[in-house]
Amino acid sequence: MTMAEGMAPDAIAHYKEFLIILGAAGLAVPFLLRLGISTTLGFLLVGFVLGPNVLGRIVGHVPFAQALVITNPESIRSMAELGVVFLMFLIGLELSLERLKLMRRLVFGLGGLQVLLSGAVITLVAVLVGYAPAAAVVLGMALALSSTAIVIQIYSDAKRLGSNAGRASFAILLLQDLAVIPIMLTVLVLGRNAEGSMLQSLVTGFAQAALAIIFIYVVGRRLLRPVLRRAASAHSSDLFVAAVLLIVVGTAALANLAGLSMALGAFIAGLLLAETEYRRAIEAVIEPFKGLLLGAFFLLVGMGLDLAGLTTYPLLVVSSILGLIAIKAAITYGLARAFGLAPSASLETALVIGPGGEFAFVILSAAAAAGIIDHSLQAKALLVVSVTMVLIPLLYRLARRLIRAMPMASTIPATAQAAPPPDPYTNHVIIAGFGRVGHLIGSMLDEHQIPYIAVDNDPALVTRERKGGFPVYFGDAANPVFLAKCGLDAARALAVTMDSPSRVDEVTRAARAEHKNLKIIARARDERHAMALYLSGASEAVPETIESSLQLGESILVEAGVPVGLAIASIHERRDGFRKMLGRPDRRAQRASQPTLRKRAVRRKPTNPVAKPQTK
Repeated sequence: MTMAEGMAPDAIAHYKEFLIILGAAGLAVPFLLRLGISTTLGFLLVGFVLGPNVLGRIVGHVPFAQALVITNPESIRSMAELGVVFLMFLIGLELSLERLKLMRRLVFGLGGLQVLLSGAVITLVAVLVGYAPAAAVVLGMALALSSTAIVIQIYSDAKRLGSNAGRASFAILLLQDLAVIPIMLTVLVLGRNAEGSMLQSLVTGFAQAALAIIFIYVVGRRLLRPVLRRAASAHSSDLFVAAVLLIVVGTAALANLAGLSMALGAFIAGLLLAETEYRRAIEAVIEPFKGLLLGAFFLLVGMGLDLAGLTTYPLLVVSSILGLIAIKAAITYGLARAFGLAPSASLETALVIGPGGEFAFVILSAAAAAGIIDHSLQAKALLVVSVTMVLIPLLYRLARRLIRAMPMASTIPATAQAAPPPDPYTNHVIIAGFGRVGHLIGSMLDEHQIPYIAVDNDPALVTRERKGGFPVYFGDAANPVFLAKCGLDAARALAVTMDSPSRVDEVTRAARAEHKNLKIIARARDERHAMALYLSGASEAVPETIESSLQLGESILVEAGVPVGLAIASIHERRDGFRKMLGRPDRRAQRASQPTLRKRAVRRKPTNPVAKPQTK
């Protein structure tokens, strides 16, 4: 008892930083979100306040503040590094060769030129100021990048990812994310101080990196999918989560052993799994971990900010902030116009791409650790990047106001408009359960060229159907996060076709809770189950017993001599009667909670593209 009491304070001190991170994620950042501050900036602000430069300076005068101050930043550094690892894994997971092919003009053209020109100009300015060539190159590469986390979040919140500016910004940010890998390799090579010329060191370093990447790719291609298949076959969500975390952290550690960055290994693993049936389930699993760990990264960055630099060398910091935004915005605007974007979209893209980004922290930290830049230059550069990131929401609002004052400009050409939004699935159908009924529905949608995504929690079935060319993914359709990854917000309908009535109920309730106006067609066991589904939020419930009876009745009528047309009309009349009878509780619930939903559904029926061929 005495020993436990003596160990308690040490245990609390040991977990203090972790508790502070959880407190920031659960209390402080949600409060800041209500004030209009993004999650990323919220963690930066909390880290700055709880770090040594704010509360840390008043600990001597206010003793209780010691409990809130992060006194050991190294204790959360590993969590912060894992945040970047998970972010790069998700970036790799979201890519595909087909997607890059469709967006190649904006990604590799506009995005590639933006990174090269911005990096070259910033490097030249740094050399003219007096920095060494290696340090100037690192500054140019790091400051040329923009904030994927903040910019994409702004466009997602505004539901403008599909706009011209949203697509152009996404293309540039995608190329920048890809450019992080060769940039990090360059920093590693520059930091080795190998004998011989810099060109020889770069060639040697990239050759070694290429061999390591090939090894990771070959091994991962053979092992990753079987590992996930075995974990999914156990039908345990805990085991599947463990397998996903093993893959992410394991490939990152393997890359680190090969002399590469952990983020690079995770990115390769994401690419290997991007086209598999487990992609969307993995996204749903990783998202919470990525958010918390990336929050620890920004918290650590915020702790390192020292705004005393604004008072120590204000002219240098302010001129660097304005100069960085001006250089990148001017280059981005000119390139966007050259690639056919309208002036309004070019201006908006330029202003959100102009500030620095989160990967500058990674690159500058690696360069400082390798001795390429000193810690004084690192602190100044981080201060500039952080302030410009804070300005991104303000610059976005400024761009929107300036655009409203501009005359209407021509739209971008068809070649640029061909670039899809970040999520290629819009106005599609989601099929929950791809057994006998789901397979039939998918075949009918294919026949009428209606896009759809099918999901099932049977890994063997999913593997078999994907070999047949069907877009089936492994996952739990009752998981709201997984449904969101399947594009629930942009779906035109959800078909719930599982054999288990309880599973149908769970998916229906989960989907209705996430999307109030979604058309949900659910498979019911019988009339009583159908009435329960209507109360759970289903738009249409189709009882198996009634449908099989109607089909049997139609065959009997035809065999008994009734003309086919009259038999079909009689069956349709009976079906409408059953729908009216079963729909009564649904209408009462809709009048109480959603008075316009049923009216909208009725108006849509005559224009249903699937219904037209069936009525001919």
